[in-house]
Amino acid sequence: MGIAVLKSGRARRTADQPHARGRSARQMTILMTAEAVGGVWTYALDLSRGLSARGVRVVLAVTGAPVSIDQRRAADEVPGLTLVGRPYRQEWTEEPWTDVEASGPWLLELARATSPEVVHVNGFAQAALPFGVPVLVAAHWCVRSWFRAVRRTAPPSDWSRYESEVKRGLAAARVIVAPSRAMAMSVIRDYAPHAPVIAVHNGRHPAGFAPGEKESFVLTTGRMRDEAKNVGQLAAIAPRIPWPVYLAGDDSELKSALMPLGRLSQTALAGWFARASVHALPARYAPFGFTALEAALSGCALVLGDIPSLRELWEGAAMFVDPDDTDALTAALRTLIEDPARRQLMASLAHERSAQYTVDAMAEAYLTMYRQLASAPPLPFGGLVARHGAVA
Repeated sequence: MGIAVLKSGRARRTADQPHARGRSARQMTILMTAEAVGGVWTYALDLSRGLSARGVRVVLAVTGAPVSIDQRRAADEVPGLTLVGRPYRQEWTEEPWTDVEASGPWLLELARATSPEVVHVNGFAQAALPFGVPVLVAAHWCVRSWFRAVRRTAPPSDWSRYESEVKRGLAAARVIVAPSRAMAMSVIRDYAPHAPVIAVHNGRHPAGFAPGEKESFVLTTGRMRDEAKNVGQLAAIAPRIPWPVYLAGDDSELKSALMPLGRLSQTALAGWFARASVHALPARYAPFGFTALEAALSGCALVLGDIPSLRELWEGAAMFVDPDDTDALTAALRTLIEDPARRQLMASLAHERSAQYTVDAMAEAYLTMYRQLASAPPLPFGGLVARHGAVA
């Protein structure tokens, strides 16, 4: 039996004092954790949009860096979304544990005040809190898989507390979701959780992303010090290609052959994607890679690191290079620069593929899991073998 989509008015938001309001018995409430930087914010906001369109109320609890004015405005446009925030450090930052522990009472009070059917944790440690309702963990990335992909080693011993907290959080989860099969398999390999591990590809709201009048430049994103996105490789080969390589998002003063654009708003970045002919992401580690999707929606040809997650998402719609092979990266970019027909073909293939990664598909998959969790007996999953799969 279908569930009716309820019309939900815009929620009044306060900084720290959300309150439970009367709602239809058919309306579901989700308490979701997030942070205000990077792909997790993008994902949480777009998922909230998709859930709102399906009559679901989301309480988004943001920790870490403060929410910007632009981010708050974007959240204000989502009916039924309540945005709250506290500056607690996340579990992956340096010496975070006092803050992580302090965030517990705050999150538990939010759960008490808003009565969610499911708590959705975009991280690990906070999943172990005694919420009293089923917990879904979204494993967007983890330190262990980052070290394996980027440094080709296990994390050093000073990450032992982090790994213990990850295991505790996963043990408390009723279901674990990863943004790609590659990341799902990584979670299984590293932590062997008892809850099912399911791959649900992220989606991106296409509003604001569209092909424009293409210009003769390559666009990349990130920071020069970001070993995972591997921007340094582009800096090394930029003098060897005829087009300039622009870098969006770099907040350092490091000198390089790249053309720095600084930190850009989402609107400004979309404008640069619309003009760019090629997006380069020679990543060593990208469990999903939102910039590749945004570039594809904007009609860019893609040059990506040849890693399992990006192959999974873009096989047949991008050119792939060994992240450590500067000659291969140079050759791929020169091929697209010097062959307009090939460049247009690859841009068209990427744009066509991007239509598969929608907010609607993502929201439907999560809503299916929320409903199953909310209707399940109040017992942890038991005797289940960790597995991966796709939710359509």
